Amino acid sequence: MASHIDGPALSPARIRLALLALAMGGFGIGATEFVAMGLLPNIAADLLPRLYTADPAAANAHAGWMISAYALGVVVGAPTIAAAAARWPRKRLLLGLLVTFTLGTLAAAVAPTFGLVLVARFVAALPHGAYFGIASLVAASLMGRGKRGRGVAFVLSGLTIANVVGVPAITWIGQQAGWRVAYLVVAGIFALTFVAVAVAVPWQEGNPRATMRRELKAFTRVQVWFALSIGAIGFGGLFALYTYIAPIVTDVARLPEWAVPLLLVCCGLGMTVGNLVGGAMADRSVRRTMITFFAVLILALAGLGLLAQSWIALGIGVFLVGASSAAISPAIQTRLMDVARDSQSIAAALNHSALNIGNSLGAYLGGLAIAAGLGYRAPVWVGLGLSCLGVLLAIGTFALDRSRAARGIPLPGHTGSVPTIPTEAV
Repeated sequence: MASHIDGPALSPARIRLALLALAMGGFGIGATEFVAMGLLPNIAADLLPRLYTADPAAANAHAGWMISAYALGVVVGAPTIAAAAARWPRKRLLLGLLVTFTLGTLAAAVAPTFGLVLVARFVAALPHGAYFGIASLVAASLMGRGKRGRGVAFVLSGLTIANVVGVPAITWIGQQAGWRVAYLVVAGIFALTFVAVAVAVPWQEGNPRATMRRELKAFTRVQVWFALSIGAIGFGGLFALYTYIAPIVTDVARLPEWAVPLLLVCCGLGMTVGNLVGGAMADRSVRRTMITFFAVLILALAGLGLLAQSWIALGIGVFLVGASSAAISPAIQTRLMDVARDSQSIAAALNHSALNIGNSLGAYLGGLAIAAGLGYRAPVWVGLGLSCLGVLLAIGTFALDRSRAARGIPLPGHTGSVPTIPTEAV
């Protein structure tokens, strides 16, 4: 594996260590983002005791605001930080973001009230999109030309592996020792990642030509809005299910509480497989990858809506939902880099804003359905509707490409190139 970089060449071992350090950040982000979903009833019982005693379903729906608060932080932080800090040295920016992750997660673990926990979760989420965006650019430059999708997928692999190992394990810890202890563990992961990035990731300068105005030009392009809408709406399907996975397991499938981490493992395994497959396929065809896996996501959610009472169907369905969603993510990331043209820093971060709008939307609409008395199966149907809208948007964006091609307008293409960033050994 060789890196196409300006400056001293890095050894394959050094490149692998740098990629691993970047993926550790994804692991921490996966843990902090998803662990609340498996512990939602525990959080509701602790922070909203009166409501939980009177109406557990309403308390769980109310506690779902924690997921929405985190998602809102990602939406706000990703474009703001990416545009403002596009000229900063990549490594320095990554380290600053990891400090914010650590302190924000610690604050959530010790905050005494539900309102303060919401604020802490919002703050902890601000670096999320910028970290993934900048880490993806660094990984792409380390991987070399023609491997952009795989570079993005490598950084995202930390998040998917977190859903196989980290989230279930930390969920179990939270069930045994309390949800606050779970978040202390997550803060420790971010602290270790800070050390790993400081030691292993080579110095990379920012883009000296980047300005906030240039980065924000991405928002003037119709196809950027299409790509963002695909993630924001289509990914609501995953999060409508995932947010309420604990009560679906215990109340719909009638499984014991200890089964919740096992279902999280199923979803995490699906995400890991889907991320690897989707990253490789996105380097060949973004369109085919997106349409194919949206179809799988829709079929999986429909099956879950009908058969969630069966633990076998629930396990298979959750695996397929995780796999198809994770496979779509590198395709959307690559698509955004293509259509944003020279606004690369903000494009790399915007994907995570879009996905977390989907997170917030799925959690919010699923909670509304539960609070309306439609039961814990209702979020699955909500997710199905959102995913159907997502695939329609995907069809629309590629139809616009064909229309422009017919009129001789140059199209945003995946050339396999990545931004060349000066890199020096530390």
